[in-house]
Amino acid sequence: MKLETERLLLKEINENHVEDILRIRSNEIINQYVQRNPPKNNYDALEFILTIKERTENNQTFYWGFSLKDQPNLIGTICLWNFSEDRKIAEVGYELLPEYHRQGIMSEALSAVLDFSFNELQLHEIVAMTHKLNENSKLLLLKHYFVLEESREDEGFPDNLVFSLKNQ
Repeated sequence: MKLETERLLLKEINENHVEDILRIRSNEIINQYVQRNPPKNNYDALEFILTIKERTENNQTFYWGFSLKDQPNLIGTICLWNFSEDRKIAEVGYELLPEYHRQGIMSEALSAVLDFSFNELQLHEIVAMTHKLNENSKLLLLKHYFVLEESREDEGFPDNLVFSLKNQ
């Protein structure tokens, strides 16, 4: 499932992306706001890729790695996952290497995924959880008309805020 924007190619990840996924998912700046066990080596990254491929084949997730059109390496990822039972609501997650922050790249990727979500998948709502101190993520979500759901909690993650965007 490929998506394309003015500057980006969003594509399924595969075994050829091991080093890119390792670089993205083990980045200390990205991980300061994410509670996960980062991959320590290529084997860990490959294991993650194989898990994502299986979840994609089982329609549990849509997961894209993305690169600038003129570069082969992935610089970030974005996904739809945690679908509601009726498949009308999904959660979006994303990460971008810090050297590409503040260039509108994640905004471009998110726009493509929101368009796909509402127009192709016919989702009714997209939810995003972000750490309360992750200002870049909060600004990104607000720019795309997500609303802070002050009464909702990200169960098990008390430092996260919950945002949502409903299809108009």
